[in-house]
Amino acid sequence: MAFGIGMNSRGADAGGVRGIQREIACECWFTSTGKATPLMLKIQDEDGEIQTIREIIVHSQEKKTYAGVPSIEYDCTLALHGRGIRAWLIYYQAESRWVINFR
Repeated sequence: MAFGIGMNSRGADAGGVRGIQREIACECWFTSTGKATPLMLKIQDEDGEIQTIREIIVHSQEKKTYAGVPSIEYDCTLALHGRGIRAWLIYYQAESRWVINFR
């Protein structure tokens, strides 16, 4: 899997993903039935440093389609610097690509 990290340059369509969306690297576990569970992610911070987040609590997951592109959206709480941060992890299946959305 490639480490694509940076700002997402595409705008959201009507009813699409809103908020700040950034590319991430995500380690996940796939069950025998194909269900993915995020285990750890890496994201580049404002200073250019790569931050590793290992504490991910997934509250729910939902299959969605944005502009005809299938994805799975995970509603999560991430532990970063002793704080819980609410975020949405989005996995674009056709591209095997992960993004994070802070709302």
